[in-house]
Amino acid sequence: MPSKRKAAPAKAKPPKDPAAGKTPQVDERYACFKLKLAKSKIHRWGLYACEDIPPNRKIIEYTGERISRKETKRRDDRELHYLFTLDNYWTIDGAVGGSGAEYINHCCNPNLRATIIKGHILYFSLRAVEAGEELTIDYHFPKDVERVPCKCGAPNCRGWINVK
Repeated sequence: MPSKRKAAPAKAKPPKDPAAGKTPQVDERYACFKLKLAKSKIHRWGLYACEDIPPNRKIIEYTGERISRKETKRRDDRELHYLFTLDNYWTIDGAVGGSGAEYINHCCNPNLRATIIKGHILYFSLRAVEAGEELTIDYHFPKDVERVPCKCGAPNCRGWINVK
């Protein structure tokens, strides 16, 4: 006779990565310079300048789906993350409707900075960027979260994406 006991509920699977299997693209509506996506020495894909970019210039806006903190925690279980915290409540998920800025990799010696202006995440050049150079930003992961090894290769590499 079969048992009437209920099986333990299966652990919920992480949400599917909506960017998986897609060829990454730059949405030119949000880019102020000619940019391209290509394989990166740092991590998977990277965003590259196709022309020289002067210092202190807006490069691209980070776009995607605006999600709550609760949804951010749910999506944080994905293998790849394209999440950018906008404020204490909202996060932008670049995997859904991203501009291509979600592929900007971390570097301990970055050539970009992010600025949030009126609910928009904008990337600006810190210095002159040469055509063919990968665009990078310091992610500044907090020191009190899981440590993430850095693979940027910069002479001043901290060894971790997290700040010390």
